[in-house]
Amino acid sequence: MSQQELAKTYEPQAVEPAINEQWLNSEAFQPNTNAAGDDAYCIVIPPPNVTGSLHMGHAFTFTIQDTLIRWQRLKGKPALWQPGTDHAGIATQMVVERLLDKEGVHRRDLGRERFLDRVWDWKEHSGGTIVNQLKRLGASCDWSRERFTLDEGLSRAVREVFVSLHEEGLIYRGKRLVNWDPVLETAVSDLEVQHEDEDGHMWHMCYPFADDPSQHVIVATTRPETMFGDAAVAVHPQDERYRHLIGRELLLPLTERRIPVIADTYVDREFGTGCVKITPAHDFNDYDVGKRHDLPLINILTPQAHMLDCGEVPEKYRGMERYEAREHVVADLEAEGLLHKIEPHAHPVGRGDRSHAVLEPYLTDQWYVKIQPLADPAIKAVEDGDIRFVPQHWEKTYFEWMRNIQDWCISRQLWWGHRIPAWYCEDCEHITVSRQTPECCEGCGSAGIAQDEDVLDTWFSSGLWPFSTLGWPDKTPELERFYPTNVLVTGFDIIFFWVARMIMMGLKFTGEVPFRDIYIHALIRDAEGQKMSKSKGNVIDPLEMSEKYGADALRFTLAHMATPGRDVKLDTHRIESNRNFMNKIWNAARFVFMNRGDAVPDAMLRPENDVNRWILAELDAMATEVDKALTEYRFNEAAGALYNFIWGTYCDWYVEAAKVSLYGDDEVARAETQVVMLTALEGWLRLLHPICPFITETLWQTLHGPDARLITDHWHQIRGDHDQKSVSRMRKMIEVVSAIRSIRGEMNVNPGKRIAASIASNAVERAELQTQQGLMMNLSRLETLEWLDEGAEMEAAAVAPLVSSRVYLPLAGLVDVGEELARLEKNMTRLDKDIAKGEMKLGNSKFRNNAPADVVAKVQTELDEARAKHAEMQAAVQRLKAI
Repeated sequence: MSQQELAKTYEPQAVEPAINEQWLNSEAFQPNTNAAGDDAYCIVIPPPNVTGSLHMGHAFTFTIQDTLIRWQRLKGKPALWQPGTDHAGIATQMVVERLLDKEGVHRRDLGRERFLDRVWDWKEHSGGTIVNQLKRLGASCDWSRERFTLDEGLSRAVREVFVSLHEEGLIYRGKRLVNWDPVLETAVSDLEVQHEDEDGHMWHMCYPFADDPSQHVIVATTRPETMFGDAAVAVHPQDERYRHLIGRELLLPLTERRIPVIADTYVDREFGTGCVKITPAHDFNDYDVGKRHDLPLINILTPQAHMLDCGEVPEKYRGMERYEAREHVVADLEAEGLLHKIEPHAHPVGRGDRSHAVLEPYLTDQWYVKIQPLADPAIKAVEDGDIRFVPQHWEKTYFEWMRNIQDWCISRQLWWGHRIPAWYCEDCEHITVSRQTPECCEGCGSAGIAQDEDVLDTWFSSGLWPFSTLGWPDKTPELERFYPTNVLVTGFDIIFFWVARMIMMGLKFTGEVPFRDIYIHALIRDAEGQKMSKSKGNVIDPLEMSEKYGADALRFTLAHMATPGRDVKLDTHRIESNRNFMNKIWNAARFVFMNRGDAVPDAMLRPENDVNRWILAELDAMATEVDKALTEYRFNEAAGALYNFIWGTYCDWYVEAAKVSLYGDDEVARAETQVVMLTALEGWLRLLHPICPFITETLWQTLHGPDARLITDHWHQIRGDHDQKSVSRMRKMIEVVSAIRSIRGEMNVNPGKRIAASIASNAVERAELQTQQGLMMNLSRLETLEWLDEGAEMEAAAVAPLVSSRVYLPLAGLVDVGEELARLEKNMTRLDKDIAKGEMKLGNSKFRNNAPADVVAKVQTELDEARAKHAEMQAAVQRLKAI
């Protein structure tokens, strides 16, 4: 696109797709193979579920990651952003099962192989949605390296890890209670359980004594239907009400089975009746009690949460759904006079985060990882600083979980996922665990072997993501160059699910941490601070926002709001405001291109003009600030520095100041300004590119020609040899112009009206300001400018006291005296607050004694300046009152 073709208005809907196509059809997103390998930079994308669609949380985290990758790419590093998607076992299987339900087909009707064929078919046709959506936002992943957690290479890595851990005795098979989802018919981890208080009931049931059925104890429970699995009734050993009952036997209601009364400190004497039914196979706490007392484990439920056809369950209830059975049990207890009372009772209920079904503690054979030997090195890595959390306070959350970690149940009763590489022998009890599919049992040599039906927890394969995506277990060049990765960007909600497991697996199988930094970003909430949800109707769709305002406006908004440690309250007005920022950028660039003549950027130019010297110095100061902010993951500060410079310093000040030379008669000054105008533009395009890649790439190609590519260019180079006296003169001039503009605005003076002004200052200050007198008068719309001696006063004039001078605007015919008095009173009130704040700080001995000397001196200077300004304003009030 040439300078003549730059449209009058910025239309992101037209610009962004064209730029995206350029990038995707090139190798721009691939690491620069010519860069030094020792300085490589890598981020692995938190793999979104293959079932997913882009939501604002995705847009937030991927904007941050893309900003880091583009920044490091411009710095000349071989930068890899490794993409991919997760097979999402439960989520994906649920999607396909729902599709089958519409056809009237159950997965078991198809059988495992045909069902998996259907899942793979769905994945190929519908599973790439989120990847295409990411590309729309400008995510500069190396898409040629896209991985999937079930692809061949990652599957080999998963099997290698499983077998290796099993060989070391760190993976074992055991019968334990698990969280069981009766809808999905699979175990789920503790982290996948959502606990919320729900309204229910407390049933008080009578358990007769076996030796005297006319007497009974009252047992309170929220789950009467599980009574058929009771193995005992427990009381507290120090509970005087029941101590004499310990060791006696009770008759389990509705059955003839006898169960003992036992003593255990687990019982809360103040809760319910103080007598607790112990059902070891259907309650986690009861399971522990049962182990201590060697109680039988009596399972009374099917995997679908129906009453089991077994001897412990009376025939009447067998096959009933659990809640149907509850109704019949309660009715029958009441009919037999064994129901003492029913009370309303709110209590926590665990539901599956996918199916939302009420989960059952369920006794099954599962595969586990013995986790403590893996957790200890992972704890030490963070303690020793090998891995750093940003913000640091998330270390505490990590440590609390890791130091209380339990063995990890890794088997799931699903079909979609990594099938467990274990084979059971029909002729002996041996289990063959193998990297390759065995032909016979390793124990007895029998060919009658069958593979385990279960698959691995999705997080097992995700835990290998940083190194498996780079080719492990092979020693690939990519693994050598990019591992350990540099930073993981993620939300706090998966520190346990994913982050901790990556650290454990990475240390175990590579001997190195998987990443150096972990940047934990906040949650995106709506403008009122509420969590976004479809049910609340407050979801903000990132793709809709991108279509309406442009991806750059959305990205800049998210970066500008990425304050460490705080949740982000997102208002669409912020996105709209940043669309206006994009328009400001476009219009400023369009003006520059229209007035560039034959000039080209020249970073080696040493300008003569103060204005041009000043803008290049301010550009470098901003570049230093942005680089420091990005290094410290303070994306909001980087965006803020860019916004203030581009909108304020460059557009509002420099472009306006440049017009004096551009439209003047001095050809040398005009030529210099044209070059500097382009040079500064080139600099801030580089600096803005990581956050706003589309508009910067478009303007870059307008600046340098259609074949130029900013994405593969280089970061802004800071010169550091600026004339600070020129900078000082310009900043003082801007202070004066700002003061005059402020008074004009507050007094509603017509912007086009030329007015008179006077400046009182010392000789040195006057000499500096007079070097810019013409520019100062032009920008302030002054007709005349009079210089007064330092300390001189002017009657009937508005005054603006500055640090080293005072600006007076004669009020005759210009201002309403009453309004000007009100303005001064308002400013004096503000200064009163500043003065009080400064005096309070300096009056605090702890502050004066503990704060750094430069901080105390700064507060003292600010207080002195505020007092001086207040005195000036008080004098101005007296002058106005004398008119």
